[in-house]
Amino acid sequence: MTNGFSETTYWIIFAAVMASYALVVMVFKLKKEHPVRDWAQAVFEAMLIATFLRITVVQTFAIPTPSMENTMLVGDHPVAMKFYYGYYNPFTDKLIFDINKPKRNEVVIMRDPTNRTNEMWIKRCVAVAGDTVEIKDKKLYVNNIRQEEAYVVHASPLSISGFFSPRDNFPLTTIPEGHIFVMGDNRDNSYDSRFWGPLPLKKVRGKAVFVYWPLNRIKAIN
Repeated sequence: MTNGFSETTYWIIFAAVMASYALVVMVFKLKKEHPVRDWAQAVFEAMLIATFLRITVVQTFAIPTPSMENTMLVGDHPVAMKFYYGYYNPFTDKLIFDINKPKRNEVVIMRDPTNRTNEMWIKRCVAVAGDTVEIKDKKLYVNNIRQEEAYVVHASPLSISGFFSPRDNFPLTTIPEGHIFVMGDNRDNSYDSRFWGPLPLKKVRGKAVFVYWPLNRIKAIN
């Protein structure tokens, strides 16, 4: 799961900037060439540009859980490219046009697949439509080939029987059209497709491309 920086926080800041600009212009009735008005207008215009980019091009998040360790740690702030897979109407949330489809090993941003919240989630695509997925004793097999996953973390050495949980032993499954199979890199601490099934492509909202904060964690996501 992710907390966008955060949607509520962003719009509160946006509203505060808009109100401040109106206050400067209307209450103080400054002349057009006044430096304070010029400063307020510059901030106003910057916020408009930032808002346009946020709605249409990029979005930032804060990682609140360890499900993607060690690729992303709690407190990391990744940037996602919204346009990478397609463009969604920001007001109706409907797909307008496709650009790409997620590929294996790409880290994707998605809407809550359980439909319980409005949160964005972040997971790694491990299989696409037509692939078969199977997990045996924590080892991932795609199309009957064991996957070498250097980024994967297993916090527990114990393998749980598939009778009790799909975490470590998942039955052979073919990914249907219009879906992908996603998992967290921290396999023992991730709630993902093993538990709620293949992810519909219509839930995907972008590709995570790099971590920009904190400074000592700046890196590309791969």
